[in-house]
Amino acid sequence: MTLATVAIVGGTGHLGAALARRLALAGYDVIIGSRDIDRAQAAAAKLSIGCPAPIRSMPNVEAAEAASIVIVAVPFASQAQTLSGIRASVKGKIVVDTTVPLLPPKVMRVQLPPEGCAALVAQNILGEGVTVVSAFHNVAAHKLTTDQEVDCDVLVFSDNKEARAQVVELVQACRLRGLQGGSLANSAAAEALTSVLIFINKHYSVDGAGVRITGALQ
Repeated sequence: MTLATVAIVGGTGHLGAALARRLALAGYDVIIGSRDIDRAQAAAAKLSIGCPAPIRSMPNVEAAEAASIVIVAVPFASQAQTLSGIRASVKGKIVVDTTVPLLPPKVMRVQLPPEGCAALVAQNILGEGVTVVSAFHNVAAHKLTTDQEVDCDVLVFSDNKEARAQVVELVQACRLRGLQGGSLANSAAAEALTSVLIFINKHYSVDGAGVRITGALQ
């Protein structure tokens, strides 16, 4: 079975790089997108070691054009500019937004945007022709950079049920449990929880707290 081509815009950052490697190890055709092509090339070469096929690297726009699914892994401060830059390249595609609205220095305080959550900000920027899915908010990036199992669930949100299911498959390819969390507006819960987890990490000296949903889920 031929797997989707996945571009990771912001793929040189901690989360983006970790997802790139895990998806490449699972057999996906992965492209790292970056504003700095030299950094993208260096990251792709390093992350490709041991993968079935080499990870490619391109500028953000070209990466978005070449993929059928685009993961955006940038800080909240860069979200609007990054999404505006690739908007024309992602029409008719799934865009997975991982953005958490953290506003330094008070990252342990929930600070959702006026729109309700970063996922809705993304949908407003990209427009109706793009299917936005949000995911990967509550998993510690530094744990994903290892090849070990990570004890964390990933909640997946979108107004499109089929797109949610597709992204759950991506999550599972990363060796995490993906769970559908409902509409895109519900992303506010996972985005807000990130600040709570950061507080827990500091207060209890935890190295990357995550979340697990209990119950017999099929």
